[in-house]
Amino acid sequence: MLSFASDYTTGAHEAILRRLLETNLEPQTGYGFDDYCASARDKLRAACGCPEADVYFLSGGTQTNATVIAAMLSPYLGVVCAATGHIAGHEAGAIEYTGHKVLPLPERDGKLDAATLEAFLRDYAADDNRDHVVCPGMVYVSHPTEYGTLYSHAELTALHEVCRAHGLPLFLDGARLGYGLASLDTDVTLRDIAALTDVFYVGGTKVGALCGEAVIFPRGNAPTHFFSIMKQHGALLAKGRLLGLQFDTLFTDELYFRISRHAIDMAERMKRGFADLGCTFFRPSPTNQQFLILPNELLDHLRSQVAFGFWEKYDDTHTVVRFATSWSTTPDDVDALLAILRTLL
Repeated sequence: MLSFASDYTTGAHEAILRRLLETNLEPQTGYGFDDYCASARDKLRAACGCPEADVYFLSGGTQTNATVIAAMLSPYLGVVCAATGHIAGHEAGAIEYTGHKVLPLPERDGKLDAATLEAFLRDYAADDNRDHVVCPGMVYVSHPTEYGTLYSHAELTALHEVCRAHGLPLFLDGARLGYGLASLDTDVTLRDIAALTDVFYVGGTKVGALCGEAVIFPRGNAPTHFFSIMKQHGALLAKGRLLGLQFDTLFTDELYFRISRHAIDMAERMKRGFADLGCTFFRPSPTNQQFLILPNELLDHLRSQVAFGFWEKYDDTHTVVRFATSWSTTPDDVDALLAILRTLL
């Protein structure tokens, strides 16, 4: 059974597994105060060009989003995002569960546009009834987006400027950040992201790690008692070494970037194959997620041989589905998928 269902369906890169085994019996301090977390923090600071950054290791993406947002917002504030943003549609109300309303705005190619954000904030400020509605307190974006699209440097800069003008922090969800940074079409670097956001995270779960995300406050601007807030939200591992060692490995010899580029190479191979077969793309994606519009009558036949993601209904006879490559996808996997599709189309 081939799997292109997501980018976290396999375990972890062998270099991580090897180091976990090698260090398994070493006693280490808990809760992220171990030697490996310290080393990983230094490597992440260097990669981001932010020697003063506060770096924390959290257990997973949903925990990270909920924890960061709750820590940075007062109880009466909400978080603005694109209507297709992950926190708006795929986290089971985790943000609202913390007491903060998600404020979705119209999207363009899965992205939040600076002009749309500016208009929303101006309308809020001009609303005589604003004290009776949720006040926007921060802005959330993901890079890549839910549709595999990317913010350009100009787009990210424009959002940064709107946020600065209105005094709102900008939070970038980097669950798939490696695949965005490795894209052939990007002009955004890790250092750009550090310069243009108030907090972001480097995803590990989807990019070669067993689990874990590295949250970075690039200017040493972590909220007070962020560690305690992590624990309150179930995002803090007692065996913090598990996360630190993984990020220490991923950011040694640019492993994170090399395996991310591999996933992009596999996605490009897959994308060329889809185009040669005459497939219809739902939205163009320069990253590891590719979205096709397929006839419903083919889906059951395809599911019997390939795991893929349902995305949304397109019309009464067609469905949008997602195929995702990862750090572990092989050329043979891609070629086998294309061969199966060739027999069905």
